[in-house]
Amino acid sequence: MIWIALKMLMGDKSKYFAIIFGVSFACFLIAEQSSLFCGIMLRVTSQIRDTQGADIWVMNIGVRYVDDLKAVSDNDVFRVRSVRGVAWAVNFYRGSAQAQLANGTYQGVILMGVDDSSLAGAPVHMLVGKLGDLQIADAILVDEAGFHQMWPGEPLRTGKVLEMNQRRAVVVGIFRSSQTFMTQPVIYSRWSQATMFVPPPPTGRLTPFILAKAQAGTDAKELARRIAAQTGLKALTNQEFSQLTMNYYLQHTSIPLNFGTTVVLAFLVGAAIAGQTFYLFTVENLRQFGTLKAMGLTNQRVVAMILIQGLVVGGIGYGVGVGLATLYGIVAPLAMPLAAFFLPWQVLALTAAATSFIVVMASLLSVRRVLVLEPASVFQS
Repeated sequence: MIWIALKMLMGDKSKYFAIIFGVSFACFLIAEQSSLFCGIMLRVTSQIRDTQGADIWVMNIGVRYVDDLKAVSDNDVFRVRSVRGVAWAVNFYRGSAQAQLANGTYQGVILMGVDDSSLAGAPVHMLVGKLGDLQIADAILVDEAGFHQMWPGEPLRTGKVLEMNQRRAVVVGIFRSSQTFMTQPVIYSRWSQATMFVPPPPTGRLTPFILAKAQAGTDAKELARRIAAQTGLKALTNQEFSQLTMNYYLQHTSIPLNFGTTVVLAFLVGAAIAGQTFYLFTVENLRQFGTLKAMGLTNQRVVAMILIQGLVVGGIGYGVGVGLATLYGIVAPLAMPLAAFFLPWQVLALTAAATSFIVVMASLLSVRRVLVLEPASVFQS
């Protein structure tokens, strides 16, 4: 029966390929748009992931996401250090600054300030220069993408000079980092220096975050709860802070609505194309199904044949669609470096579930005509 079902399916090439096209189109758009959405969600938390070494972020109780900068007291770091289970805690600066290049142009940058002595939270993937050079006066580190953005066409090298808040800054190292959501250059300096690269805030407070490390054998989540209880500040693990940031963008921006609309439309279009074509294919093969029923084929076997046909086109369409989406994820960043694309297994599972639903519904739509078919009707006329 399987061989007969496949021969019937592939007998009409035009409808066979039309069904595969509909499923493939739906799978491609679902996987591609979902992967772009996941890529954007990764970017909004990229600097949390890139900050290595610390287990816990301590911040103002009103902070809602990583870019919601509300400073705490510069002395709160001592309160955090006094909490049982904390191995170390350091102030960590993050803010925005205006950099003036040698040619007089201005560039908005993301400015990070790490602890002067330990350099905790500094980047680890150095491409040019050494991390220890950050101890030099006026020294800064620039990310690779930011270097090309500020000095396009120039090879990666140290010694470039810029100004921030009328203070000289010299590039002593270039590092590789994850792409940020705002696509601005990322600059690292020592905390004491970073606070001079920006105008003093009205409140006089300069510390938006405190990074803390849990002692060996201490659970980071439990320690975060302990820090929050003793200091009155918000303390979150890296994963919790990333989730908080993603939840903010999901709830307060149109990003999920825009991508979700495209995914839903892709699903509906794919279902319409595959369903209509598969239905017409079944209708045109009613005589063959009637002949098989007249020969003693049961309704259960007929349903199995149609479901096998649906699973075959669904499997092929899924493979083609996901393959095209993966190819897009490889090619797009080469042509458009700012393209965000991340294809986790959850997207593959979502696409597979949507594909299964499309082919099952298309098959069931077709089955009804076959089940009510009287075998004798095919021999009339």
